[in-house]
Amino acid sequence: MEKVLILGASGLVGRALLNEFKDGFDLYGTYSTSLTNLPVEKQFQLNVHQIDKLRGIIQSIKPDIVISCLRGDFDQQLMFHKELALAIQHTKCRVYYFSTTNVFDGDLLKPHTESDIPMAESEYGKFKIACENILKEILDERVIVIRIPAIWGKNSPRLNLIKESIKNNKTIDVYNNLVCNNLLDVQLAKQLHFIIESQLKGVIHLGTKDRMTQGQFFEQVISKLTSEKNILRYQSYQDKDVTYYFQLISNREDLPNFLQCTNEEVIGYLI
Repeated sequence: MEKVLILGASGLVGRALLNEFKDGFDLYGTYSTSLTNLPVEKQFQLNVHQIDKLRGIIQSIKPDIVISCLRGDFDQQLMFHKELALAIQHTKCRVYYFSTTNVFDGDLLKPHTESDIPMAESEYGKFKIACENILKEILDERVIVIRIPAIWGKNSPRLNLIKESIKNNKTIDVYNNLVCNNLLDVQLAKQLHFIIESQLKGVIHLGTKDRMTQGQFFEQVISKLTSEKNILRYQSYQDKDVTYYFQLISNREDLPNFLQCTNEEVIGYLI
């Protein structure tokens, strides 16, 4: 049974991974402030500035797989992942690194595939590109980059924000000309499970396989929750006559169709 270390196991994605992987792997996890549901001896408090502690955990566990869904200061995260890669450089350990649509936020005139060269304007996007590159430089094929869009779950911050906004009659600003991807936490966990078991390599784009603007998605979510309140305020992203794409698409054919989903399926699961 392979040893899997989940960095950020107490977060939205981390919790979904723990639940999905609990029967097939020897699981370990880290947390920042909130404990996970792992046994005490298999979870470790760890923040991104605690490099020495990271090295100690790696040396103690000797994981076969590390999954990174960490959050935190960008500069500290970059150093953290560099040191992670160096700590496992001479082992057979694989790293599955969650990246983001934001690596393409410098070019929103089309959806982007795995073969497109990242181009970011935001600090977040630039940081994620740098982190991808440093992991690839040290680990080569033993890092698998999983780029993901907005992640939703039954208790996700995004859904909770919508519910609070409805309750308090608070306006939510949305773009009516920005096509976006979405993905469920539980779906992402199933997809990663398949990716690991199939030993897929390289860069992989995940996300809903159909198109929907941010405004349309929020409309449908809110309509499922209430029929009485119109709390959306529509605006255009840059040029109102242009359609922009904050969207990942995949040109790979190795993720089966039954593991992919539509925006309607995401919304149906949430509510």
